[in-house]
Amino acid sequence: MQEFQRQQTSPTYQNRHALENCTDGKIRAAFFISDGTAITAETLGRSILSQFASVPFITKVIPYVDSPERANFAVEQINTAYQEHGLLPLVFDTIVNDGIREIINSAQACNLDMYEGIIGRIAEEIQVAPDDQGGHAHSNVDSENYKARIEAVHFSLDNDDGARTRQYPMADIILIGVSRSGKTPTSLYLALQFGIRAANYPLTEEDLHEIQLPNAIKPYKDKLFGLVIDTERLAAIRNERRAGSRYASYAQCEQEQKAIQAIYASYGIPSLDVSEMSIEEIATRILQITGLKRRIG
Repeated sequence: MQEFQRQQTSPTYQNRHALENCTDGKIRAAFFISDGTAITAETLGRSILSQFASVPFITKVIPYVDSPERANFAVEQINTAYQEHGLLPLVFDTIVNDGIREIINSAQACNLDMYEGIIGRIAEEIQVAPDDQGGHAHSNVDSENYKARIEAVHFSLDNDDGARTRQYPMADIILIGVSRSGKTPTSLYLALQFGIRAANYPLTEEDLHEIQLPNAIKPYKDKLFGLVIDTERLAAIRNERRAGSRYASYAQCEQEQKAIQAIYASYGIPSLDVSEMSIEEIATRILQITGLKRRIG
């Protein structure tokens, strides 16, 4: 059980900006639980919670709930959250085993089994009973897809933040934008989720002052894609990093935003306003706009 406890993730917030409007101090908890990695439960659950942007949630991921002991431990955490916050927690689970799911459903919570209805309908239609074991979603690793994913991630890390440019001929896309506009996480997500070889290059204050693309990326203009972010949001993000600095000031952020949009327009570089988008949305929209084909999935 100690090993299982070490696997738990610390609580985080969903819809953090809504905390400002939470006057009664009550925040509803949401749990993402699975007998495997919990990636599916978390991805689907967060996507659903994002539809309630005005409501803050404190969230926790509990993976590998594959025994009664671990299920009971998860139930203890859910019940504790109910006692602490005074609101029934939301529980998103992708547990296949009926016995373990029954334990999870005994918690004081609003239980949302994300597989039960779907798997039951499919089993009825194809007349085949589902396996009573979890983890299948991540057990059959396609070696070619896996290799492509790892190579793309390595490429993205090696070509982060303009660290290298000699590999740019092999890039599928090169993201550009001002500092703290989301280039690095977007590059990594494109690599991890779609196998896209994504590099990123920051435009410096000097580049922006001259309204010019740096010489290092001019030859790759057809691979460039620009990110744009709202000035207030950019200033807020930079203040978290370097509070009170000129770099984080509204005036500096506004000046950089105007300059970079002028560069995009001057060179005909496609761009996307990412201010209110999740990384998943940004990556999907980039594929849609550019016509890039995913290498995996």
